[in-house]
Amino acid sequence: MIKQETIGKILDAARIEEVVGDFVDLKKRGTSLIGVCPFHNEKTPSFHVSVSKGIYKCFGCGAGGDAVRFVMELEKYSYPEALRYLAQKYNIEVEEIERSPEQVAASDKRESLLIITNWAAKFFRERLWDTEDGQAIGLSYFRERGYRDDIIKKFELGYSPEAWEALFEEAIKGGFSEEFLEETGLIVRKDDGKRYDRFRGRVMFPIHNLTGRVLGFGGRTLKTDKKVPKYVNSPESLIYHKSDVLYGLYFAKKAIIEQDNCFLVEGYADVISMHQAGVENVVASSGTSLTTGQIRLIARFTRNVTILYDGDAAGIKASLRGMDMLLEEGMNVKVLLFPDGDDPDSFAMKHGASLFKQYIAENSKDFIFYKTDILLKDAGNDPVKRAGVIHDVVDSIALIPDDIKASVFIRECSRLLDIEERLLIAELNKQKLQAFKKSQKSADSAATSSQVNTSYGGDEPPPDLFMDPRDETEVSSTDELVPAISQSIALQEREIIRLLINYGQTPAKWEQDYPIAFVLFAGLQDIEFADPLCQKIISIYLEFIEREELPDERFFITHGDREIADLAISLLSSPYSLSPNWNDEKRKIYVAQETDNLKNAVLGALYRIKKRKVEQNMQEIRETLKVEHNEANLEILMDKYQKLKMMEKELTGFLGTVIVK
Repeated sequence: MIKQETIGKILDAARIEEVVGDFVDLKKRGTSLIGVCPFHNEKTPSFHVSVSKGIYKCFGCGAGGDAVRFVMELEKYSYPEALRYLAQKYNIEVEEIERSPEQVAASDKRESLLIITNWAAKFFRERLWDTEDGQAIGLSYFRERGYRDDIIKKFELGYSPEAWEALFEEAIKGGFSEEFLEETGLIVRKDDGKRYDRFRGRVMFPIHNLTGRVLGFGGRTLKTDKKVPKYVNSPESLIYHKSDVLYGLYFAKKAIIEQDNCFLVEGYADVISMHQAGVENVVASSGTSLTTGQIRLIARFTRNVTILYDGDAAGIKASLRGMDMLLEEGMNVKVLLFPDGDDPDSFAMKHGASLFKQYIAENSKDFIFYKTDILLKDAGNDPVKRAGVIHDVVDSIALIPDDIKASVFIRECSRLLDIEERLLIAELNKQKLQAFKKSQKSADSAATSSQVNTSYGGDEPPPDLFMDPRDETEVSSTDELVPAISQSIALQEREIIRLLINYGQTPAKWEQDYPIAFVLFAGLQDIEFADPLCQKIISIYLEFIEREELPDERFFITHGDREIADLAISLLSSPYSLSPNWNDEKRKIYVAQETDNLKNAVLGALYRIKKRKVEQNMQEIRETLKVEHNEANLEILMDKYQKLKMMEKELTGFLGTVIVK
């Protein structure tokens, strides 16, 4: 268990923009930072980071929290694991009670699998550097490939001994579960019950997640026997899904953000050689077809992708679908072909860093033009094939969400294809119309099943809600009115909570500098909150006040009750921010902020919630009058109603004296 004072140090050190910035490309907008949400698929950024408040909030999917919550949600970490990750990031020492491997392996399945794979990575590294076989076989292979020792250590490359059960026996000695070893794919069980190391006799390439933990492995054989597969990879497991992983992304994410471009290659060796050549913004799909999950991983950091190929025509044609998927996800796609016989690995080794970078800069070609060129060469002078090329190219352009970008490609492709631009536009519109009809059809069927009638009957305007209570013939029904008032009250209650969390400790200048929390509670003495969650926060505040303390924003943002934390984050977040074009010295324009007149905000909130409560009480009396026949009771109710009516009038007057948003 981590000490509370250590947790405090971690929370104080963790900068939300730095933690989120390791995983999401953030751009400045007003006082906030925005980016593409890592928790759901979106093309228009709706993910906001507030540096001043230390929180993030997505206004698309609703995800929100602080730095710890971000790491927990993104990497599916437990709270202690997220704290340890942040402690490591900020070089904070965490004191913990040592646990045996058996205790660790028994605690949590997913965490146990991660612990085993990271232990295995260490095992393979030690066998590479610290054993005779590892140095003679594994290390010699890497050095023969031209890898420097610092690069071998950076990517944590290793060696799995030729023995059948070397890793298995060592793991069992360490107290690790045989079941988990099998589930991670480190060992294989045969039909007769015998087991053996999956990666025996191979050099090892660990596959890391975004925080640097090892999820699985790729193992390359050093044998020339064609019956032995060249590469063996970890199987799918609870922690490893190859369709959602890109090799090298952990080492590349910072460079991808800085360069605003991601190089996509095929294999482990390409990534490593490019890093050695000084090009670090590179990832690999590890031999699998590019997936939507992998594309969305890249989109967290950049919208620009350059695909590097070795010039094999068959492989290039097979990959065109993957490039179309990139376009469909709103990515800007370029392609780079290396000379015949070269791939990124060999080219980097032959020519070195400077020539490698120069070649990339001078020879990258936009994917649409590249696709047009390669298909035209394949079609030759065959008119039928050329017509097919036109359809294929327009199919790709139709996937581009940006209409302006699509129109530029149409113009250029009309020249390359030697066809009138208007014909290409007609085909493009046809494709888009078909796609729209398809999406509209599914949307209409969903809407039809859930359609409800929300209009008033007849042409008359909505009834006056504040007429004489006995004139019930024109009063709106309870079914219509009560929910409307209740909803309004709920909004007013949350506005009070927002002010408490935001400004509770702030001095009220108009009330002898008492904290605003005191002013709010003084005005709420006759108000009972209906929302249970709001009432929870009110109770927490009162407990603090009894101890002569006041909680701050972070107390609620990091609260153990997830509902309280989520509400606090929602109330502290806004999808809007003031443009830097305002409030500058040049234009001499000043836009008033809420903090400029907190008195209006506080008093306005109090008057509004009181007014809504009065309206609710008046409506309840109107409903009671419908069924009450006792004259004495009717007189009492009418007297009470008139007093409420007077209160409503006074509150309306008070609200007229403050500027309310």
